[in-house]
Amino acid sequence: MLRALPLALADLAQPPIVAILIRSLIVTVLIFAMLGIATVWALDGSDPCGMLGLQSCRMGLSASGLGALILTALGIWLLFPAVALGVIAAYSDRVVKAVEAIHYPSAAAAAQPGGAGRAIMLGLRSTARLLLYNLLALPFYLLLLITGIGPIILFVIANGLALGRDFGEMVAARHGVPAWRRAWLRSTRIERGAIGIIITAVFLLPIVNLVAPLLGATMTTHLFHQRDEDELTKAPR
Repeated sequence: MLRALPLALADLAQPPIVAILIRSLIVTVLIFAMLGIATVWALDGSDPCGMLGLQSCRMGLSASGLGALILTALGIWLLFPAVALGVIAAYSDRVVKAVEAIHYPSAAAAAQPGGAGRAIMLGLRSTARLLLYNLLALPFYLLLLITGIGPIILFVIANGLALGRDFGEMVAARHGVPAWRRAWLRSTRIERGAIGIIITAVFLLPIVNLVAPLLGATMTTHLFHQRDEDELTKAPR
């Protein structure tokens, strides 16, 4: 895993990876922009004070716009990992293919390219898993508020475990039969969990978090291929 990090960092400067990064960021921004527009529409004319049993304070367009901005910013902070990973998962085959073409050409030649359907399913499953993990952890987030840093630590661990699984599935999907892939996923739980935790920590850093999903995908690709290429090309298919 330690060898995978410098390789993955270097890969971020490769033109095919940069192109995927730009596309994924555009899609992610569009998703949150649509979320903001939908929030403005939902808040316009609403009466949050009345809902709380207080004096009416019906929101106009400007107030709803401000509320939408705040809620969207909060949504970006909380949901960015899930949304960004879902978007990257849709490009997962391209990401892994690009890394393999550069570093592992023999494995790339033996890979099983996936279609759009598999990529979409990976993206939906990744997003759903992250949301589920965070929903399950929500009561503990609240309980740990008194510790100050507790919710952040739990957030990193919970999301890291989910991300580690997601990145592993993205890479392994191109190689071997299902039973072989499951065996690899079981044997690399610790390494993938560590990668997931690192990437989740990166998600907490402004600006840098934009490359977090790609960094995780490329790191896991190198983790997967840190064995003889002959072994990978002979994997059962």
